[in-house]
Amino acid sequence: MKGNRNKSCTFYNDIRWEIYGILIICIGVLGLVSLYTDSVGALGIILKKNMKGLAGAGALTIPLGICMWGFYCLLRKKFPRFTPKLYGILLVIFVVLVVLHIKPYIEMKNLSFIEKMRKSADLGENGIGGGLIGGISAIILFTLFGSAGTYVLLFTFLCIGIILSTGISISEIIKHSINTKKEKRRELKPHIINSAATSSEETEEKLDENEKIKEKENLLITSQSNTEKTESVTERNKTRETSDNTFDNTFCAERHHKNQEYNFPPVNLLQKGSSKQNNLNEKELLNNAQILENTLESFGIQAKVVQVSFGPVVTRYEVQPSPGVKVSRIVNLADDIALSLAVPDVRIEAPIPGKAAIGIEVPNKEVSKVYFREIVESAEFKNSSSKLTIALGKDIAGKPVVADLAEMPHLLIAGATGSGKSVCINTIITSILYKASPNEVKLLLIDPKVVELTTYNGIPHLIAPVVTDAKKAASALNWMVSEMERRYKLFAKEGVREINRFNEVSQEKLPKVLVIIDELADLMMVSPREVEESICRLAQMARAAGIHLVVATQRPSVDVITGLIKANIPSRISFAVSSQVDSRTILDMAGAEKLLGKGDMLFFPVGAAKPMRIQGAFLSEKEVEKVVAFVKNQMEPSYEKKLSDFEEEKSLKNEDDVDELFKEALSVVIENGQASASLLQRKLRIGYARAARLIDQMEEKGFIGKYEGSKPRQILITKEQFEKYFNESA
Repeated sequence: MKGNRNKSCTFYNDIRWEIYGILIICIGVLGLVSLYTDSVGALGIILKKNMKGLAGAGALTIPLGICMWGFYCLLRKKFPRFTPKLYGILLVIFVVLVVLHIKPYIEMKNLSFIEKMRKSADLGENGIGGGLIGGISAIILFTLFGSAGTYVLLFTFLCIGIILSTGISISEIIKHSINTKKEKRRELKPHIINSAATSSEETEEKLDENEKIKEKENLLITSQSNTEKTESVTERNKTRETSDNTFDNTFCAERHHKNQEYNFPPVNLLQKGSSKQNNLNEKELLNNAQILENTLESFGIQAKVVQVSFGPVVTRYEVQPSPGVKVSRIVNLADDIALSLAVPDVRIEAPIPGKAAIGIEVPNKEVSKVYFREIVESAEFKNSSSKLTIALGKDIAGKPVVADLAEMPHLLIAGATGSGKSVCINTIITSILYKASPNEVKLLLIDPKVVELTTYNGIPHLIAPVVTDAKKAASALNWMVSEMERRYKLFAKEGVREINRFNEVSQEKLPKVLVIIDELADLMMVSPREVEESICRLAQMARAAGIHLVVATQRPSVDVITGLIKANIPSRISFAVSSQVDSRTILDMAGAEKLLGKGDMLFFPVGAAKPMRIQGAFLSEKEVEKVVAFVKNQMEPSYEKKLSDFEEEKSLKNEDDVDELFKEALSVVIENGQASASLLQRKLRIGYARAARLIDQMEEKGFIGKYEGSKPRQILITKEQFEKYFNESA
């Protein structure tokens, strides 16, 4: 009953407001009709006389205002309140009424105050001036402030009224008008993104172009996305101009609060980018765009350049072909385009993802180096919450590019010598040092080349000393597999699925682990089966356990990057490679053979349609040494003992786990003077797996040499030594 009563009250309340609204609208309509006709009767005559007497020529505002009041009550179910917007409208109406009465006031300037009021009302009834409201206001304003002061005040009131009623700022109107004029001057030019310059002032000089250039400019299109990119670049440059001390205090203090025992390295340890940037020559870019169009036209292809993106190393010209033109025709002209532009090589991206255009990437004559500090100081890196955020470099538009290893979840890197692969690995490790404490992320570094990663020995993030022995590397990967299995058992006990949830519910906090292998090819030569098996198991299952892989190699051949490894590591980075075959091995597509080297890379994250071209951040050895020294001085590393224990256990296990055919197999090898699995298969009539295992055992005991590709293994034991060895063991 109570609920029905409430509904009934609400219903009648709504009806009441609708009745109010309709009645008020009715009064407004009657007033509106009475202003123009005498068909409303005596009431209409009274309304007309009073409204015109009050507002004169502006009497129309009264019935319109009444109608709006009624509609407000009808729709909102309440009377309107006096808001700033309403005050603004009333102020504008007031100014209009005073302005309407300026001329009548001048004509009755010599009359007394009472006579002026009476005259204003009479003129208002005849639809002249601003009526009684405008007349009284004009009399007061002109008497107190004179004609000049009155005009200034009226203009001021008008501006205030417009601002209050519309919410539009006068300064925005002025800026918009200035920008509109500037855009009209350059609306026929292509929109060019300059990633290096910091919001440089637009030059007013006119380019002396011929009629063809002018006709071309009329065809060029400015896209909105470019404007947004330019604004973001300007914001980044403003952020970059802040002082180093401010960044150190904010960026490092937040983390220091959470991890009081670990202070994050300050950015002043890193080299600052030089103020001298790659200058943007707009005339040269326009000229290159014209050459591109002329070159394509000479081959019978109608196309136009719609956008130019100016980056630190390359400039991308976005070409839009005419309807009916095959994309493959433009792609096949890469060498001809390079010849016409007088550059070593060009890379063509056809089409650009998300755009109806083909990207022609041309190397810049002057290359701007991208410093690691620029990326670390960028908003993208600072605002990333992931502890596995890595700084990669800048894209073609000059925007900083960072990636989250936790989302990848594993990364495969390939590139020829001198292409920037080692610098990229250093930037990945240093990014972790700037982003995570030793309690949050642990590192397992495997460096068969011995000299690349040993600089990091002694940092508290290491789970074990840098592994430089290839055999120990296989054991380390095997141990990491057992660590993954141990973590999943802990997850099962707590009833959780992944590491972040486990750290929330458990008192034992597990750090994430990043395994970095600097040269996979060397490991695959020594222990191909064990290494491939461990990498595949980790790549398949380790993501939820918080274990991530970064695998690098300078020889991206199919015997190093096997099908299983490629299938389980979806995210790729390719630096410059020697052939298209190598590019297809790492990226499953051509393109990496066109890269320029020295940090020029193609980044292909999981889920992306096409790889992204990035100029990798440069990090010198001196910078790495400074950061490592700062981190090492804070605390001693706490290595996992289980790694060394596992290596010992495995060697002891191998001593006892010798195949029963080992002696016979070794005898066959010595007699035939060669060691191969196929030989043992034929002579002993066993399967390939067992034969390969026998060869591995011979190598572990030092009886035969290491695998050297196409070369045969060396036999390191003679028949006399063989007999002596087994007689002693017997």
